[in-house]
Amino acid sequence: MNGLKDRTGESGYLMPVQKCLGGEDVRRLSDQELLAIMVGSGTRGQDVTELAVGMLKRFGGLSGLSDAGIREIAKSRGVGLVKSVRIHAAFELGRRVITKPAEVRQIDSPKSVWELLLPHMACLKREEFRVIILNNKNTVLKNAMVSAGTISEAIVHPREVFRDAIREGGAAIIIAHNHPTGELSPSSEDVNTTRRLVEAGKIVGIPVLDHVIITNLSYYSFKEGGYI
Repeated sequence: MNGLKDRTGESGYLMPVQKCLGGEDVRRLSDQELLAIMVGSGTRGQDVTELAVGMLKRFGGLSGLSDAGIREIAKSRGVGLVKSVRIHAAFELGRRVITKPAEVRQIDSPKSVWELLLPHMACLKREEFRVIILNNKNTVLKNAMVSAGTISEAIVHPREVFRDAIREGGAAIIIAHNHPTGELSPSSEDVNTTRRLVEAGKIVGIPVLDHVIITNLSYYSFKEGGYI
């Protein structure tokens, strides 16, 4: 009977670790089951899965939980600082998997831009605007951050965008920014900024080859979209 008690909750529900030990693919576990594994144990009158369900409701799902501070999470009943750090560590491991350093040095497609910039821009909570400076063989000379914040005319000025390209003797640039929301479609501000910078590039003799929107899972190319 002791073995059965270790494997199940009070209602006979098979706990998530035991599910996986019994052959269940960890990728098939629910959000609350994965969180329960990280938390490890429940409290008197509340098993670990119930505790995990309560946490997800309180923070608005995994996304809200990932944004919460260590001490904020630790205030949840039955969690504490040690378990809170464990949860933060799990999110950080996931972040590092999708932001593994890119070895891309030559840019030949919007996908290669995405692969180059994802380690820098994945999981950011605010927008960043970057410029990739290229030589005449489309090899990266420099990957520079121009600004952080909402992309607008006031923040992304041509002199800031082309300054490093002129200093580095760049033959062309690719501009890029991230959408923390995951939305790939360009805004009207994105389109207007792109057109302004393309025209500025013609004046200074450093063409803008593309503007790429970066998200954690995919990308959008203004060139492929017909804006450049």
